[in-house]
Amino acid sequence: MLALLLATMSVPKLSAQSQSARFKEALDIINSRYIDTVNIHHLVENAISKTLLELDPHSTFIPADQVSSANESLSSSFEGIGIEYLMIDDTLTVQSVVTDGPSDSAGIIPGDKFIRVDGQTIAGVSLPTNTMQKLLRGKKGTKVRIDLLRKGITDILSFVITRDIIPVRSVDAAYMPEPGIVYVRLSRFALESPLEVTRCIYNLSKEYPKGVILDLRGNFGGYLQSAGMVANIFLSAGQLIFYIEGLNSPRRDFNASGNGLYPSGPLVVLVDENSASSSEIVAGAIQDWDRGMIIGRRTFGKGLVQRAFNLSDGSQINLTIARYHTPSGRVIQAPYEEGKRDEYFRQQSSGRYANGEIFSRDSIKVDNSLEFTTLKLNRKIYGGGGIIPDIFVPRDTSGITPYYTALVLRGYINGFINRYVDVHRADFDTTISFEEFYADYNLGDELLAGLIEYARTAGLEPDYTEISSSLSLISTQLKALLSRSLYGNTAYHRVINMENDREFALAMEVIRQW
Repeated sequence: MLALLLATMSVPKLSAQSQSARFKEALDIINSRYIDTVNIHHLVENAISKTLLELDPHSTFIPADQVSSANESLSSSFEGIGIEYLMIDDTLTVQSVVTDGPSDSAGIIPGDKFIRVDGQTIAGVSLPTNTMQKLLRGKKGTKVRIDLLRKGITDILSFVITRDIIPVRSVDAAYMPEPGIVYVRLSRFALESPLEVTRCIYNLSKEYPKGVILDLRGNFGGYLQSAGMVANIFLSAGQLIFYIEGLNSPRRDFNASGNGLYPSGPLVVLVDENSASSSEIVAGAIQDWDRGMIIGRRTFGKGLVQRAFNLSDGSQINLTIARYHTPSGRVIQAPYEEGKRDEYFRQQSSGRYANGEIFSRDSIKVDNSLEFTTLKLNRKIYGGGGIIPDIFVPRDTSGITPYYTALVLRGYINGFINRYVDVHRADFDTTISFEEFYADYNLGDELLAGLIEYARTAGLEPDYTEISSSLSLISTQLKALLSRSLYGNTAYHRVINMENDREFALAMEVIRQW
């Protein structure tokens, strides 16, 4: 009877102020009564971090010594090796690599875990972030040796990186694949992104463009305001771009101003499963207003708005305060359970492979209760998790063999091309245009044999059956990386687009037949 009575009693709900006082009381007891010396600072940071883990998947805590490095990729320039990273289990884990920067040229890829820097062990030793930054940063032209672990590789890989000035550019490539058609690849939404995109379109096309391809594949987001301003380039005055709303955040609308450079005309936006947040704002607005065609695969599904709150010690909480909605009212955020962050990210990555939606549109699960219609043509569209493209393009895995995968994962193609260009740079005629270089390029036996030998010397034995199956992919990568070394990053993407990019080919066809 007593147990039943206790079970039915309601626990009094304490106010946030009372709960804070209770936590302070517990800390005071620990600090004054615990058997050993206590690092209260560490306990509080851990408590804040663990608390945020119980919320949505995108609210985060950033310690004071990491705030600067966490924010600089969107707003500043610096000298260093050109990576964005997080400390995971006391190990520096690369989150992204600045395109065309020193690490990118050396072959560093997201997911790499740094073990040693210039022989000094940095993994598992709890180095302060400012110490880590001092090790990685340095004057332009100085070199640093990195030993790292890479997923899928059992041994430690070594890279020598030459530091340089790291420009925070968000446009990876911009060119005209055909007269009048402008292609722009945007890697992130930084402060200058709207101006960069506008300049690219204006400078490339002296007259009004015949078509624009905006490539947002792999673009994981950035500043919300920048997303609105990029969408503004393509929309007409008064058109709603998006709105945000939350329990403690009244609705705010973001509308097009009417001064966009390209408010009408053929437009294609390329997206994939790694297009998130700000990318989805732009793609959603374009789709909702029937302004252009979305081509690719379903986007990531991050529709939560974070606001940075600075704490008194210089640390920062990026707290989710609202959801954003596309003009039709869709919520793009994928479903999640609070406190189950790992399950959420696992479903958003490997889960999509498991259910087959990377390869088949029919495998995308839609909730019919979240059906909406576009604002001009009344086409069916869906909320509840990402932007489903108008034209679906399955991921192409043909030609991917274990040997090719090892070449890429171990950085052998990058390493070989870097060495090859360094030795043979004087042999290249730099007076010819990229178009002439591309037209005359042929994968010679000497170049392929050189790559195979380079990889074999490093420990990857050749499998000629797999090399034959992957020859087209290997040739494209060699040509693209060689082009980048000689003509810059735009040349790299031009080769990739022309050689084996189905989404790009479809985009061109759509614009030609607009």
